[in-house]
Amino acid sequence: MKRKLIIFIALSAIAASALILIPSAMIDSETDGLIYSDIAAVPHHRVGLVLGCPKKLSGGRENIYFSNRISAAVKLYQAGKVDYLLVSGDNISRGCTETVSMRSDLIKYGIPSDRIYCDFRGMRTLDSVVRARTIFGLGDMLIISQEFHNRRAVFIARHHGIEAVGFNAEDVDFSEGFTTHLRDILSRLRAILDIYAFGAAPNFSGEMITVGAQNGAKTNCAGRETK
Repeated sequence: MKRKLIIFIALSAIAASALILIPSAMIDSETDGLIYSDIAAVPHHRVGLVLGCPKKLSGGRENIYFSNRISAAVKLYQAGKVDYLLVSGDNISRGCTETVSMRSDLIKYGIPSDRIYCDFRGMRTLDSVVRARTIFGLGDMLIISQEFHNRRAVFIARHHGIEAVGFNAEDVDFSEGFTTHLRDILSRLRAILDIYAFGAAPNFSGEMITVGAQNGAKTNCAGRETK
């Protein structure tokens, strides 16, 4: 019995390790050469997709992931690396105003409102990335987030026929971002399953919005009726 138990534990550990390591290795290998940290090296893209997260953490603390993504987006726009910014996040779940907060902060830092497009129904990374194509008509784009997130987002985009690359916003100290990196392990596994097993699609559809058309700032947003 003891030997069988040891074998069972060993096999379980191997299986668990495979579930962690294989998705991560697949995503990293497929996105090598598509992720940038140097603004000077980033190829110009008409649209940069800024992936959302809450502006504040529990207790009202600043979410550094959020502020670093905003900072990166502003620098890219000012450097002429993107002409428009599409901000996408959760504005449906109770208490979530990710897209509203991103748009507001970008305007505060000098980005013209008519250069910002919003997706209020970017419930998760797959939704944000795929809706950028299906709602906003983007066949290529620059994704803006932290590296661990960019690799997953670019992987998803490429498997949905989008010529995407990523620009890395400054990351957060590992000790402070430990929980986020732990969740990313599971998110990478889910990304693999979504593509190869489930054929997952965004939860919401909507009318097409053309980036750069004379929509007017009030109509530059998809899913706005949710708020």
